[in-house]
Amino acid sequence: MVVGNHLKITLVKSPIGRPDKQRKVLAGMGLNKMNKSVSLKDTAEIRGMIRKVAHLVSVEECEVKGA
Repeated sequence: MVVGNHLKITLVKSPIGRPDKQRKVLAGMGLNKMNKSVSLKDTAEIRGMIRKVAHLVSVEECEVKGA
């Protein structure tokens, strides 16, 4: 049973020297260390956050399966 589509987001570049707004977007997604990955639900809000920091992250689509 497929629960829904998720995005696997990985921080690949350092936020050092970046504007405070971009750092806050990364913190809002739970990315606070290099090479850390999080799985977030694929929503318009998350897509907008990714767009703001696209030069710092890599994104993969994945499906999360439930019971």
